[in-house]
Amino acid sequence: MQLQPIKIKADPTTREAYVQNIMATAMRATADQYARGVNWYPTARDLALFIANGDLRMGSAVIAALSANNGWTMNQRLAADACAGNVHGHTDDTLDKVRRILAGVDPVDVLPMTKKTGNFFRNILDPTDPVSVTIDRHAHDLAVGVKYGSQNRLLSAPGRYNMLADCYREAARRLGMLPSVLQAITWLVWIES
Repeated sequence: MQLQPIKIKADPTTREAYVQNIMATAMRATADQYARGVNWYPTARDLALFIANGDLRMGSAVIAALSANNGWTMNQRLAADACAGNVHGHTDDTLDKVRRILAGVDPVDVLPMTKKTGNFFRNILDPTDPVSVTIDRHAHDLAVGVKYGSQNRLLSAPGRYNMLADCYREAARRLGMLPSVLQAITWLVWIES
């Protein structure tokens, strides 16, 4: 069955339902998932520093660029390979972005900064960023409360992306944590359930 994309301008009741779904998912976190979620972006930051020989911006951008439609294990492998000179394993467009980043082009001029990869870059670069939220398919589905499977969620629409990011920010505010930490915790709960 084809699911309809969520509305770009959701009404207050729907937005509150999304906030509640995010918070409920966070409350299901085990102590281990909570701890890993809190440390997720600082650990990704350490990885970015390591694979890019201390160039945090480059390493963060390469990881973010290669994250689209990849699981975390494959994302790490491809990013490490790319920083070691072997750029492979993704679409031509993505590989072109990676090559440009590795050639020294500022990631802000390469990545779509208002979409998932741009926000993922910011979250890795600065795990204490209070604004950026990485909204991937899992973040979308858990907020909406429905698994869309391989269907397109149309997150390239800035209004839809921003509305969901605002829901994560609101849930994080209520729970007293950074939006990126909440997103990481809920991501772990969602993919491991």
